Amino acid sequence: MATPERRDRTRPAELLGISAVLALFAGLVVFMSTRDLVLGFIFFGIAFIASLVVLAMLALAMRPTGDEQLDLDEQDRDQGH
Repeated sequence: MATPERRDRTRPAELLGISAVLALFAGLVVFMSTRDLVLGFIFFGIAFIASLVVLAMLALAMRPTGDEQLDLDEQDRDQGH
């Protein structure tokens, strides 16, 4: 079994980073408009979780490319399916 490429290994970190940036934006907007730090942290957390779930669902909804499909077929053959 081949080890995953670097791009495949860093994919979760990319999703976390994008979610963190979106959450930071939402938290800063709420903090700047209300001047309430606790409310800003609450919206940061809510936005982080919501954006992470949405991005993960979008990543799962994508169809595999040709190379990915070949890799999935190869793994199925190795497992005896």
